[in-house]
Amino acid sequence: MRCPLRISRPLLQASLILLALCASPPAQGIGDPELRRLLKEAVEARLGFEDRFDAQVWLLDMSRRLEKFVDDPKTRIEMLQRVHYEARRVDIEPELVLAVIEIESAFDEYAISVSGARGLMQVMPFWLDEIGISDQNLFKINTNLRMGCTILRYYIDMEPHDLGRALARYNGSLGKTVYPNKVIAALHRNWFKQ
Repeated sequence: MRCPLRISRPLLQASLILLALCASPPAQGIGDPELRRLLKEAVEARLGFEDRFDAQVWLLDMSRRLEKFVDDPKTRIEMLQRVHYEARRVDIEPELVLAVIEIESAFDEYAISVSGARGLMQVMPFWLDEIGISDQNLFKINTNLRMGCTILRYYIDMEPHDLGRALARYNGSLGKTVYPNKVIAALHRNWFKQ
């Protein structure tokens, strides 16, 4: 159904996000003590791979796939190492995180959305205040991936049998299918092993 008014896409997106934030019950965002605790723990966790060989195979494969988005090989490998670790840390497939990043920021670590979300995974700055670490920078890949993956895992747990709804929650578009469909299409097009 088409809206009879002409509204710019950025204004519409910002309005929808604001509406979602205002309409969301406390368990979905600001003030949710469980998510606040998970984010705080995530920021304090350490980095490391369990199986070096598997990580190297994955890094080589994904680096080739990421090349169309990120030119510099060193930057690609460093980014992929963090994505692999942060995704595995919260038991998410790294390929899903790559698909989310593709749609959220097109791998631009300095991306800012019309609603103010920042970095690769487009994390909202209010999360830093929520967990009491406002000195962190969401443009830093480590911080952004740590928080983004933790938030995504939280929404996957909220919707254990519906990835589309979990992705929509992550994006602030619950009830809509455009964003989840884009992420799932990117996942199949670029990141699943063939």
